[in-house]
Amino acid sequence: MSLASPGASDLWFLPLGGTGEIGMNLNLYGHDDRWLMVDCGVTFAEHGSKDPHVQMADPAFIEGVREALCGLVLTHGHEDHLGAVAHLWPRLRCPVICTPFAAAVLANKLREAGLQGKVPLTVLPPDSPFSLGPFQLRYLTMTHSLPEAQALVLTTAAGTVFHTGDWKLDGAPGLGTPPPESTLRALGDQGIDALVGDSTNALTPGYSLSEGSLERDLAKLIQGAPGRVIITAFGSNIARLHLFARLAARFDRTPTLLGRSLRTMAQAAAASGYWDPERRYIDSRDAAYLPAEACLAVATGSQGDPGAALDRLSRNRHPDLLLEPGDRVIFSARAIPGNEPLIDALVERLKRLGVEVISDEDHQIHASGHPAQEELKTLYGWLKPELVVPTHGTPSHMRAHGALAQRDCGIRALTGMNGDLFMLRPQAGVRRGWAPVGRLGVGPKGLVPIAADAADA
Repeated sequence: MSLASPGASDLWFLPLGGTGEIGMNLNLYGHDDRWLMVDCGVTFAEHGSKDPHVQMADPAFIEGVREALCGLVLTHGHEDHLGAVAHLWPRLRCPVICTPFAAAVLANKLREAGLQGKVPLTVLPPDSPFSLGPFQLRYLTMTHSLPEAQALVLTTAAGTVFHTGDWKLDGAPGLGTPPPESTLRALGDQGIDALVGDSTNALTPGYSLSEGSLERDLAKLIQGAPGRVIITAFGSNIARLHLFARLAARFDRTPTLLGRSLRTMAQAAAASGYWDPERRYIDSRDAAYLPAEACLAVATGSQGDPGAALDRLSRNRHPDLLLEPGDRVIFSARAIPGNEPLIDALVERLKRLGVEVISDEDHQIHASGHPAQEELKTLYGWLKPELVVPTHGTPSHMRAHGALAQRDCGIRALTGMNGDLFMLRPQAGVRRGWAPVGRLGVGPKGLVPIAADAADA
């Protein structure tokens, strides 16, 4: 491979994963002959695919110039942002930077991969400044659906980039504090050359629901349930786990967690000082002895995941709990596109058991962790970037994001796909297909390439 390196006057953005899709984020910034990686996540194969279930971006480009890679910075603890670290770090062997909650999530993955103590991991408090090679960086806490979601202010001699990470504007986030408007405005006054940002909800008008707005409807649904209450939600949403525990106490129910990933996230929250799960949730084996009307269980499997706790409950195969007519299952999560067949089949099995199923179609019981259109406009009004690069979305999401930036905010937008080189400074432009891209899957004997036609199907 003989591709040019960024010079001292260059500031480049090169996505290898997560641009043109939602998932497996792997981003590179280039400046002065060095590269910085931001996030290293996984995605999951669609239902019915014969490819490996866990997939990630192929790091072949940066692996080929590994000596120029000065570090990997993780923005937060979601799988699509850090889930590939344990798989790809042996190919990269670079320092890793993250905050305490992400470190707690990552620690379990490194331990399972036999990498505990081998990865040079630096754990920094949220909002910390730090540097890697020619990159001066600053973490900045944003609101998202888990603790310590960080944006990155990336400063070089060539210019400054604001990398949003995953975010929303939520005045009542349930855990943590609202977005730092004064800090963001001050950054805008100092000058932002480019913003690389989340496009997940760029097709959604208005504002995302606040996490704090969910309590009313959830309270009504729990209070009115005659039997067991089973709530399924994304396990990383620690604020919502807090809310479920508060509502359980309010209505004289004892809460429990069903599913390994939920327990792992609760342990990560405890390890990083966000919550002591032992004080609020009992062991699921003990929940088996509770009267139905005294039980509130939070279960994995909101996407119909085979083998998850809710899937096993729907098949009467859970080791601790058995669902009965009169029990109520609440989906406090939205379907990820592509998972609808699995979810529909799950709901049908639950209904055959005589269980009442409630979704967010008729109740305000789920809030996205990503910005809708008015939030994008608000952030751009604060930061006033010269250039916007939409990422973290399908092509339709990113086109909508770019159109919004240009039409409503008067900001030039550059859109593209994985492998495209976005030249941010000194002159903005895109070189299509500049770097090779691909996918790797986790097979029985390690990582295996996934054919492009299979990955695109």
